[in-house]
Amino acid sequence: MRKRLLIVEDDFDVAELLLLYFNRGEYEVVHADTGRSAVDLARTTMPHLILLDVMLPDIDGYEVCYSLRQMALTRYIPIIFLTQRDERASKVMGLSLGADDYVTKPFDVEELWLRVRGSINRATRDSLHEPRSGLPTGNLVQDERSRRHDLGVAGVELVFAIEGFAQFRDVYGFMAADEVFAFAGRSIRQKVNEFGTQDDFVGVIDDQFFLMTYAEDSMTLVDRICYDFEQGARAFYPDRDVQQGGTVVHTKSPRVIPLMTMQAYVYS
Repeated sequence: MRKRLLIVEDDFDVAELLLLYFNRGEYEVVHADTGRSAVDLARTTMPHLILLDVMLPDIDGYEVCYSLRQMALTRYIPIIFLTQRDERASKVMGLSLGADDYVTKPFDVEELWLRVRGSINRATRDSLHEPRSGLPTGNLVQDERSRRHDLGVAGVELVFAIEGFAQFRDVYGFMAADEVFAFAGRSIRQKVNEFGTQDDFVGVIDDQFFLMTYAEDSMTLVDRICYDFEQGARAFYPDRDVQQGGTVVHTKSPRVIPLMTMQAYVYS
């Protein structure tokens, strides 16, 4: 399954090189050429990793990194800095802000590719990021909950379950199911961006999505998440299944497996 990579680079030649190299089978690449657009794209596309240039035309990469680490939705995305600076102080500043690695220009693009792959693999291997969606999982979710409860700022905690997901996987296979799960993660994040707050947190617990929200109208947010997923999930079915409201399975007697839906529950 393709990983999403956000490249933040305003130098046309460097950006073109990186886009051509990474926009191949393994990665889906998103590009930003300013710091502010990078922050917006990180929130809306939720990449598995960010390649972040330090010298940008509006705000520098350090400020971008700081902003991303302050927002719950983007706090745990791995970041690799790209810069022409090789002074120790610059590296220390980047790493102290929460960057995961630091690469100086000019760089070997194959070595950079290995660093990108290594950072993503470490995050998924250590059960910090769920591989299909790129969302935080495992200890990161529990640490975020504990931190907020200790501060006395816990919001409304919900889990979203894809009803019919296991049956869909049985019929259409694991690859199709992984695409559905990734879509569900993107759909939830988009609705949180529209109807939630910048302090809202989204993660994954097993095959369910965990949401901590501070939205004034959390029910509207829940309704939009469920509705948008159910509408978008139809694209993963053949037209015949959509028209008949489900997938016909021929066992001893034919039966219809309903189309997938999203259900929300209070987390306990």
